[in-house]
Amino acid sequence: MSWTSGLIAILLSFFTTSLLGILILPILKKLKCGQSIKEIGPTWHEYKSGTPTMGGILFIIGIIFAVLVSYFMLQSSEVSTVIDTQNSIRLWAGILCALGFGLIGLIDDYIKVIKKRNKGLSALQKTVLQFIIAITYFLTMMMSGSITTIVDIPFAGQIDFGWFYYIIGIFGIYGVVNAVNLTDGIDGLAGSVTAVYGIILMVMSSFLHMYTMHILAAALCGGCLGFLIWNFYPAKVFMGDTGSMFLGGLVVALGFGIDQPIFILIVGIVYIVEALSVVIQVISFKLTGKRVFKMSPIHHHFEMCGWSEVKIVSVFSLFTAVFGIIGILLLVFGIL
Repeated sequence: MSWTSGLIAILLSFFTTSLLGILILPILKKLKCGQSIKEIGPTWHEYKSGTPTMGGILFIIGIIFAVLVSYFMLQSSEVSTVIDTQNSIRLWAGILCALGFGLIGLIDDYIKVIKKRNKGLSALQKTVLQFIIAITYFLTMMMSGSITTIVDIPFAGQIDFGWFYYIIGIFGIYGVVNAVNLTDGIDGLAGSVTAVYGIILMVMSSFLHMYTMHILAAALCGGCLGFLIWNFYPAKVFMGDTGSMFLGGLVVALGFGIDQPIFILIVGIVYIVEALSVVIQVISFKLTGKRVFKMSPIHHHFEMCGWSEVKIVSVFSLFTAVFGIIGILLLVFGIL
């Protein structure tokens, strides 16, 4: 029944998201929610200026609708006896965490696009709000007993981090959400990589018999695939910070939800590399005055090396799949 619910979650999320594009894209165009291309970005992206943004609304609605339907299907199935309160809390805390980050992105997009104030929320405002969401998520999970501080480390066994786990987790959530946001830099990249992430987490959660996380991962995958109909090159709409921060929230919620946060680093390797490329670029330039990459995040480096957007999306997605398979093998063979 878990795989049936997962399949339904994928299909519902996919079709809801893709069909919503027919309704919502004209509204975004009418509201003149056009993306302005930053001057520091690649000059050949200028033709994208004016493309509607805030399209993440499509898959936010699609994913939540799919999760609601699939969850109530699970409740009435033969696996309902193993869906205890803690598993339900993991699911809804994850959804609320993602919505919280999505709301921050929506406010930022609204200020930049509707109010025409290019800077949007300040870096301090974003940081404070993101930390509030991360802390609230962990408090909810901790107070309900839905999280463990014991982490499975590949080839090292289990390590109990105690209270230090929450400190690492809060900063980890902050970093990963912003890393997913950085990945949303070319048509279809964040959506494709996150769709693969969703598929891998579907397999992992099913193996661990964590059915609520299974349908969440399935809905995430379906929503991203449905959005790619509108966002794949050449994009008709961008997800904006509204979408990328929501996706970031789900990425971390799935990792913590299956009690395997290390998987966020393994399966989400592309997000980590994207973020590290920016950190390395900034540190290198400040210390030496030289840049390691032609442009960061790293997907822009490959663009400037002559790679097409489609090639970058394909290679990065394949890279995610390979590391996802490695993660699955680590789990299956008990290394994690």
